[in-house]
Formats: sequence, structure tokens, C-alpha cells
Amino acid sequence: MNTTANSTASGANAGTAGKKGGNIDHASGQVHDSIDRVTEAARPAVDRLASSAHQAVDSVAEAASHAAEALSEKGGNFREMQARFMEDCNNYVRENPMAALGIAAATGFLLSRLLSSR
Repeated sequence: MNTTANSTASGANAGTAGKKGGNIDHASGQVHDSIDRVTEAARPAVDRLASSAHQAVDSVAEAASHAAEALSEKGGNFREMQARFMEDCNNYVRENPMAALGIAAATGFLLSRLLSSR
């Protein structure tokens, strides 16, 4: 009789454990389904966000490229202007050596007065 009671009790426990396991599996499946639905719902928003981010990066890269080109062009213009200025100065000194010497002496005198007063 004890053996029969024990086997009936174990069968009842196994049935209860099976129901609990089934409930857990069912709940787990529902959670997985919910996650899948949320993921599918969020996908278009994530795609739009990624697309916007790519467009922003492309815009910044294009602006930086244009700025680099403009600076390169301005740098080239500045170097040309500097070379012309130096050439003009050299020609002036060759054509007017005394005036160039007077300008250099006056500039040196003024600079020494300005710097020595400090």
C-alpha cells in the first residue's frame, strides 16, 4: 500500500512539474514572440536613423573636402603673392640701393627704440 501511495504521489508531482515546465516554456515562447515583434517594429526606425547618420557623415565629408580644396587653393595663391612681393622687393633694392639702405636704417632705429623702452 505504501508503494502504491508513493507511486501515485510521484505521478501527481511529475504531472505538476510537467505543467509548470509547460507553463514556463509557454511564457518563454511568448516573451520570444514579443521580442521578435518589437524588433520588427523597431527595424524601420533603426533603418531611417542609420540612413540619416550616413547622409550626415556624407555631408560633413563633402564640406570638409570643399574646405580643404579652398584652403589648398588659397595657400597656393598666398605662396604666389609672397614670391611676387619678394621679387618686387629685390628689384627695388637693386634699382634704389641708397633708398633701400635708408629705409632699412630707419626701420632698425625705430625697432630698437620701441623694443628698448620696454
